Amino acid sequence: MNVTVIDYGVGNLRSLRRGLERAGADVAVSDDPDAIRDAEALVLPGVGAFRECVANSEPFHDVLIEKAEDTPILGVCVGLQLMYEESTEGASEGQTVEGLGLIPGRVERLPDSVKVPHMGWNELTPERDHPIMDGISEGDYAYFVHSYCADVTDRTIASCEYGRRFAAIAANEAGNVVGTQFHPEKSGETGLQVLSNFVDYAEAYHAGEVATAD
Repeated sequence: MNVTVIDYGVGNLRSLRRGLERAGADVAVSDDPDAIRDAEALVLPGVGAFRECVANSEPFHDVLIEKAEDTPILGVCVGLQLMYEESTEGASEGQTVEGLGLIPGRVERLPDSVKVPHMGWNELTPERDHPIMDGISEGDYAYFVHSYCADVTDRTIASCEYGRRFAAIAANEAGNVVGTQFHPEKSGETGLQVLSNFVDYAEAYHAGEVATAD
């Protein structure tokens, strides 16, 4: 399976590429919207602040929204956050910064009752079935580095607890657009399983073997 990682200037592309290659993918890294439009599967990384990532990824917004109709897409960390409708990060009080709107919900700061950013290993709790969770069990650990997150909703695949419950993995209604708040490329065997699951899902999706998620 050919997987294209979108290079928009924010993201740990080298380790993410290595992780995907270990998961069996043929990986290209591209900042060309036309190449991204032709991709079989996409990965949207993200490191840093939401507003910066929105601005840097703006040249790819239209193609991402278009590809979300019929292409497997994996968002990582801020890449997942960009998939939501909006975020309070970098916005004036009472305002939000608009995201891609591929997954319903708002990204908000972790509570002041815990140390922010949330940095380190934490447990995953499965919330509903999705191929991205194959081989992942309750209590498996993943590696997080973030200050913002989204609420647990019916679009949440797995949750995590840090100050409050939040979405650790979420997907759109169809299931082809999915993202992780944690970094799978830094999450050991659990992360490799998630990346392998995405590659397997993309292969099954293009083979017509994936049923639409409810």
